[in-house]
Amino acid sequence: MTTTKKKLVLIGNGMAGVRAIEHLLKLSPEGYDITIFGSEPHPNYNRIMLSSVLVGGADLQEIVINDWEWYRENNITLHTGHKITKIDTDRKKVISHQGIEAAYDTLIIATGSNPFMLPLPGADKEGVIGFRDIKDCEIMMDTAKKYKKAVVIGGGLLGLEAARGLLHLGMEVHVVHIHNHLMDRQLDEAASRMLQRDLEAQGMQFLLNKHTAAIKGKRRATGLAFTDGTEVDGDLVVMAVGIRPNVELARAAGIEVNRGIVINDFMQTSVPDIYAVGECAEHRGISYGLVAPLYEQGAVMIKHLVGVETAGYAGSVTSTKLKVSGVNVFSAGRFADTPGTRALKIQDDLAGTYKKIVIQDGKLVGAVLFGDTADGAELFASIKSGESIAGREKEILLGISSDLLGQSSSGNSRLESMSDDEIICGCNGVSKGDIGDAVLNKGCNTVGAIKACTKASASCGGCKPLVEGLLHLYAGDAVGETVKEGICGCTTHSRDEIVAEITRMNLNSTKEVMNVLGWSNPEGCTKCRPALNYYLGMINPEEYVDEKESRITNERFHGNIQKDGTYSVVPRIYGGVTSPADLKRIAEVAEKYDVPMVKFTGGQRLDLLGVKKEDLPKMWADLDMPSGHAYGKTLRTVKTCVGSTFCRFGTQDAIGMGIKLEKAFEGLNAPAKVKLAVSGCPRNCAEATIKDFGVVAIDGGWELHVGGNGGVKVRETDLLCIVKTEDEVMEWSSAFLQLYRENAQWNERTAQWIERVGLEYVKKGLENPEDRLALKSRIDKTLSLTTDPWKQIVETDELRKNFEQLNSAQPVQL
Repeated sequence: MTTTKKKLVLIGNGMAGVRAIEHLLKLSPEGYDITIFGSEPHPNYNRIMLSSVLVGGADLQEIVINDWEWYRENNITLHTGHKITKIDTDRKKVISHQGIEAAYDTLIIATGSNPFMLPLPGADKEGVIGFRDIKDCEIMMDTAKKYKKAVVIGGGLLGLEAARGLLHLGMEVHVVHIHNHLMDRQLDEAASRMLQRDLEAQGMQFLLNKHTAAIKGKRRATGLAFTDGTEVDGDLVVMAVGIRPNVELARAAGIEVNRGIVINDFMQTSVPDIYAVGECAEHRGISYGLVAPLYEQGAVMIKHLVGVETAGYAGSVTSTKLKVSGVNVFSAGRFADTPGTRALKIQDDLAGTYKKIVIQDGKLVGAVLFGDTADGAELFASIKSGESIAGREKEILLGISSDLLGQSSSGNSRLESMSDDEIICGCNGVSKGDIGDAVLNKGCNTVGAIKACTKASASCGGCKPLVEGLLHLYAGDAVGETVKEGICGCTTHSRDEIVAEITRMNLNSTKEVMNVLGWSNPEGCTKCRPALNYYLGMINPEEYVDEKESRITNERFHGNIQKDGTYSVVPRIYGGVTSPADLKRIAEVAEKYDVPMVKFTGGQRLDLLGVKKEDLPKMWADLDMPSGHAYGKTLRTVKTCVGSTFCRFGTQDAIGMGIKLEKAFEGLNAPAKVKLAVSGCPRNCAEATIKDFGVVAIDGGWELHVGGNGGVKVRETDLLCIVKTEDEVMEWSSAFLQLYRENAQWNERTAQWIERVGLEYVKKGLENPEDRLALKSRIDKTLSLTTDPWKQIVETDELRKNFEQLNSAQPVQL
């Protein structure tokens, strides 16, 4: 007998609602036909990580929690870009603004919240936004390309994350806060002042005790006017002053609403068969805006829904962690000094650390950490457990004891007492049960393996101590050995250690490096051999003999291997400028070798696709053109627009500058591929602001941009400086590329390198003219020793034979 599935509709495709659906699929995988409506055009993503997207630490794909395939695999009907306009409680159906109707037996409302927009004069102007979703991030990124001043209203958690992202985008940022210290809902004044000092050092500017009277400007915002008569300029105004539960849909349906949708301990609303969960809901007078309580609500709701016995939801103790680069802040529970509480504090202004714990009736009820937040997860666990810490207060203040970690002789008592539904990693919604499953059923016996399997500790890292504790709890003696991570599995040495030892001991071959530094695999691997070959050549370009056998396959064969085993050949076309004679030669060679396809590349060159490996030496000889190195860890292309040569908007000779750069750096070995571009005016037709080094012509000079990437992880460049002459362009580009060559890790693009070391590191390394000239001298020396390997290969029969010998050797695969 076939049982008819019940119909479940979820309004809201966000973190809280979809997390509840994940629980439902575990407890009752065949019990419901599930339909989800989401107002955004995206699958379920991690809203917590939006600030990381803004600062370039993650791209949009990386913050997706459940991709499109997940919905298909679980037979979930998903309607993205659909806003529900009506809940018909009598007919038990919902209707979207596009006319889609869905009947339900059970309805879950997870509509989240909206950013609170202050009802200020001018709040409807262009350039005034909240900071809530992907669209807001995109607006900020687009605005930063055209404008340079931003104002963030709100000095709380969200406002500071938005401000740091705007700083990263190159904007001048003022943060306006109504109170006299930042994050006043999470930090006491001492910790707040330390936070302000660190953020000011990063370039943030603060206007405290300020009440905004109006937003200036006509059609577009131009700044703020304050009630005290002062003003601040800003082309972008971001309001981050709080959130409001999104309850209008529920109110219109006759569901009881206060500040949020009123729910009981099982997330039931006032209307039968309708539940609410997440930021839109109000439980015992509280609407939670943090993810961990919302996950806890969802777990209780689903258990109740499918008939699994569970205690009702009784509310949550919350914690917060600021996700701002270079600043560590943690707060949990009640941090204020109130009657009946006692506080213990340690403040070290030299080290930049602060720690405060708040105690009431012998129990830990709150904590604030600044600078060193390693104890945050354990303190939070102690607050939630409600255990007595009488007699251990100073011990806890000075450092977490083994008992507090839950690893006492009594046997991991606290970790054992946690329920499987308790969230360990709030950023990624990983529960204790998820970690237990990874260890017990999936063979994860290290923290790294758990991270790869579940994403626990993969974001902010604050939960790592708890993950380690659970690993020991579940794995016992089977815990894997923690090994220092080197550049690959053959060694525990880091890039910096290897470069230092090569320099100190004057090592001259990859074999020598592996032997002296104690490689576990004496032959090395496909990760370390190309890296060592590059480091050796970078350190000693005059004496080191390039090891062709340590090159990746494409560099050995001087072509890009394709999925069918053929290769593509890309001749060098400087700056995208060619001639009829070169075009004719390329056409004749393509016909001679029966090339299946000739295609223009994104870098303004011609790609001959489908070439047989054995034809490569003869083809290059017939072309008699330099290789475009479309396969190498080297300069790929310098893309140009026509600039002032033809374009009526051009302010400088972009073609000439591009060709000059391409000829200067042709064949330069680098840690990863390098792409350049030159745009003849700020319209930026050559897309210079997504290249490793981009040059944009302006009236009377050139903007120099660095660290861009237009690939899978799109990253806009940072403005390095503005110069006046072409000679200065060459000087700065040479110095930048050599600084990158000498300091980046193997296979690390300039975008990732700058994100790791910081733009200020790059600026500091180049600000001194003597340092720039020294860097330029070193890169010029390297370039003077660089020859096009294809010129060698096609010149003599002997070198042609060498190429054939290379073909028969074992290549390093990509």
